[in-house]
Formats: sequence, C-alpha cells, structure tokens
Amino acid sequence: MRIALPLAALLLATASPTLAGQRTYTNPVDIDYRYNFEQDVERISYRTGADPAIVRFKGAYYLFMTLADGYWRSTDLIHWDFITPSKWPAQSVVAPAVWEDGERLYMMPSTTQRGPIYVTDDPASGKLDYLNRMTPPLPGAVRSGFEDSIKPGEVPPGPWDPALFRDDDGRWYMYWNSSNVFPLYAIELDPKDRLTYIGKPRPLFGLEPERHGWERFGQDHSGGLPDGTPIKPFMEGAWMTKVNGRYYLQYGAPGTEYNVYSNGTYVADHPMGPFRYAPYNPVAYKPGGFVEGAGHGSTFKDAYGNWWNTGTPWIGYNWTFERRIAMFPTRFTSDGQMIVSTRFGDFPHWMPTKKTDDLDSLFTGWMLLSYRKPATASSTMGDHAASTVTDENPRTFWVAGANRPGETLTLDLGSTKTVRAVQVNFADYRSGRFGDAPDIYTAFTVEASRDGKVWSKVAETGADRRDRPNAYFELEKPVEARFIRYVHGHVGAANLAISDIRVFGNAAGKLPAAPASVSAVRAKDTRDATVRWARVAGAVGYNVRWGIRPDRLTLTYQVFADRVANGAQAALDLRALNVGVPYYAAVEAFDETGVSKLSRTVAVR
Repeated sequence: MRIALPLAALLLATASPTLAGQRTYTNPVDIDYRYNFEQDVERISYRTGADPAIVRFKGAYYLFMTLADGYWRSTDLIHWDFITPSKWPAQSVVAPAVWEDGERLYMMPSTTQRGPIYVTDDPASGKLDYLNRMTPPLPGAVRSGFEDSIKPGEVPPGPWDPALFRDDDGRWYMYWNSSNVFPLYAIELDPKDRLTYIGKPRPLFGLEPERHGWERFGQDHSGGLPDGTPIKPFMEGAWMTKVNGRYYLQYGAPGTEYNVYSNGTYVADHPMGPFRYAPYNPVAYKPGGFVEGAGHGSTFKDAYGNWWNTGTPWIGYNWTFERRIAMFPTRFTSDGQMIVSTRFGDFPHWMPTKKTDDLDSLFTGWMLLSYRKPATASSTMGDHAASTVTDENPRTFWVAGANRPGETLTLDLGSTKTVRAVQVNFADYRSGRFGDAPDIYTAFTVEASRDGKVWSKVAETGADRRDRPNAYFELEKPVEARFIRYVHGHVGAANLAISDIRVFGNAAGKLPAAPASVSAVRAKDTRDATVRWARVAGAVGYNVRWGIRPDRLTLTYQVFADRVANGAQAALDLRALNVGVPYYAAVEAFDETGVSKLSRTVAVR
C-alpha cells in the first residue's frame, strides 16, 4: 500500500536530470541504508550499514551487509537497487560471507549456532534456496551464551564474521573470527557434501599491537576508551583474495567504533598458510575527513579488471555501531604489494570504464567548496544550528523546526564558483523508525543562484521514492553559483536533520604552493611519528602521505588546516607505524582551486 504524499512532495517526484549520465561516485556509498530494527527495545533509531561483501556474478555486482533484510544489485557500481529475497534468516544477518563459483552465489551469515548457507543461481530475482538446512558446528565450537567459559587455545564461537573462498582448483575454504582474544581461524570445506568441514580449524594469526601501531584500539589509536580505560583491539572481518598466485588474507582492526578502523593483510603461498605479515600494513586506512574508517570489507575485481576494496566508515552519534559503506580503488603491484587508495576518498571520483593502474587519475579534481561556509535555515530546532552542515563532521547536524515540505537550508560559498556535484548527508535525530516502511524515502531539490535572488534547480531526487541518507548528485553540467539551497520535500523520520551539505567543484585562482620545511621524526615508541611542515597560505587542508618506499606513499591522513597546530608550522601525529619498518613521508596542500605539488619526500628519522 502506498501512502499519499503531500502536494509539494509529488512535485519533487520527477526524474532526476543528474542520474542517467552519471560518471562519478563518492563515499559514503549512495544506497538506501536501513533503519536498525535491533534497537527497538532501546528506542534508539538510526540508519546503518556495515561489513560490506561485494561479488561480481553473471555481469552484475551484489552487495551484502550487516542488518539489511536483503541485498543490493548494480551493473555499474554507481546505481544500486535493493532486492528483497525470498528467504532470509529470522535473526538479523550480520557480517555475511559471500562467494560465487560461476554458477551459483553463496551467502553465509555470521552465527554461533547451526544454520543454513543460502545459495542462488539468479540473485537478481531475489530467489534464495538452502544449500544445507543445518551446517554442522565447528569442532570445539561453543554455542552463544557460553563465551565466558572459553579458555585460551580453544576455538571461539562461530563462524562469526566468516569468509568463504573457492580456489582455482575447486577446493573451498572458510576463515572467521571476531574477537579481541582469539586469532583468525581457517578450515577446508567439502564441496561435495554441502560445504561441511574437513579436518580441524587451524589458528592462523592474531593482532600484535605492541609491534603494529595501527592495531591499537581507540580514537587515533589511543589504546582505550574516551575515559582512558584501556581495551584490547579486535580482529575481525576476514576476506581472501588470490592475485598472481599469492593469497591475501584481509582482516579488519582495531575496532569499528572509531576513526582508525582499517584493513590489513597477511600473505601466503597456500590458502591455509603459513601467512606472512605485510610490512606495508594497513592497506586501507582513512582516519581523517568526512568519511572516517575503512575497515572490515571485501576485495573484488570489476568488469574492466580493476580491483576495489570496501570498508565500514564510522558515524557513531546515536549508537556506537552506527556506520556506513565505503569503496576505494585498489591495485596489486608486480612485486605483490596491495595498495588501497583513500586519498581524497570522500571527494568525487571517476568510475573507471577501462583498466587503469594509476589510482590517482580516478580523482576528479573537484574540490570541497563548502567547508566552514555560512549557512542559514528556514527554521531550527534547539541548538542544532545550520552552521554545522559545513563542518565535515557527521556527528553534528542541523534539525529543522518542523519536518514539513518547503523547509530550506542555504549555503553561501563566498563568491561565484564552478559547482559540479553536491552531496546531502542526512542525520537521524529522534527519528522514531525501527524498520522499513512505504513512507521511508527521501525527496528534495537542490537549487543554485549567483545572487541569492534568482534560483535554478540543479538536482532533484527521482520518482523511485527510495531513501537516500547520503544522496550524491553529479550535476548534468557545471553551474556557476555562489549560493546552494536545499529545498525539502520528504523524509521518513520524525525530524528533518542534515549533518552536512557538501559542495564540490572549483574556484578560480592559482593552485596552493607545495608545503615546505617538511620533517618527520619517529618517537621513542617507534609505532609513532610526528610530521611537521610550514603552513600554506589559504590552504583548506593537507594530505599527509607516507609509505615504506619513497615512490610508494600509499597511506594518507587528511587533515583540515584549522585542525592542526597553530603558528607558522603545522604538525600531525601518525600512530600507525610498524616496528622495525622504515618509512618515508610527504605533504600536499589543497584548497578550492585544486591540489598543490607534493612536497619533497623525507625519510622518517
């Protein structure tokens, strides 16, 4: 049954001029994240998505995640359609394993008890069947509720956070665990007997935060909770990728709750190991910017042979595990290094239409025009002011005085700029929703003006009435504008709340100068280092880039200029280094015109 719409919402429900020819994407991925029905008892309402598993099967991409009641399908990695399956577990699906063998697609939810593996040869239809009604429990596994009785050396409950992998020779394997006590485990599966287990589970490796700085828990690897309570880091989110005869066993650490959630990898010559720690870890790391966190995801190859790595950015306003999905371009070098590019990872990127090894070339060069710009609203609830929508912080947001069509939010970019894309990020503030419903959808228009008086529509939601918590619009053509205005139509929540309106494009002028006087010094605790550089006049922010070779600065920490130390010098602490591994670092500045040349690369002394 469809719910009748207000007239203003009906006027907005027309085909969007920005979608058909869209060539770019940005993070978080623009899908209809579902309200978390698990929190009904606690009365905490929020949309979320986590632990993405993407596989390409029969010419399309299929995205499974935690707490979704179904999965998504795409043919271009830009537009995603939700599919309601014919069968689904009675309990919430959490961190599912997904794989395909060319003929069928397999899905296995995390579980601590016996449960089925789901299989389909036509996932586009939503039809799922059971591969097996009851999977035998792992040898030594303990059922849910008895975790406290497990002794060191025993096999944990499982498989939790499982990963399925079929090798080229037809043999199947499973990897799993989510724990701050146990390591990752592996076991071979029998493809002739419903993927039942062969032999005993083999422990592979665990976290070593005393040697791997990035594996330390907490905000910026503080080692504990905000109140100072220390906590051991968590290892989870296994995923296996085979490239050129090498086996990359990916894992997420140190915890999904903070900005440093990352993916790392061990490498082996056999799917059961032995595995070697990759000295260039972490491979996917994004602690700064609007999107924070890149851990617990999957690695897959697209139709053109390009690799991608997915992960779970952190929101964390309503609940610790309020999260989103991100996708980053990836490559494997000829000597075996896995590289995931998160540089400008929440700015628009080109979706490739051919094979490319130059990951930087996928960045559009469209810069953030909205950072800290003035914003005004038609109404405001309490202290949730309009100014928060340009601070690049998903945990602060504007709330309208009433959730009604016609409410507006207007940004002043300061002068006329070339606008090419807009991202509207909604927030959940006392939303009061705990599951899907026909009235949970998003409808609005985006308008532009040179003078704040004459307005033209540049983007709008479509007629499909889907929810778009992180709606991204690539404009049909560039627009010269000083003012950008959001005009509200409908959201399915009790309140209209927007965390950030992010405007992308370019301003006229010279590119910023390359940062000078760059130095990088390792601390006594060699997991830490401090990078310093001379401030660049007018810079909006900086990318601190580092890696284990001067020609491979594969890791990036993006920081805004007003968030680094005051004075003539800027500084950033890196706490993600591996003991005994040499590093090199450099810095680039960016503003609304573009990106500077990279500074000279220095050894981290």
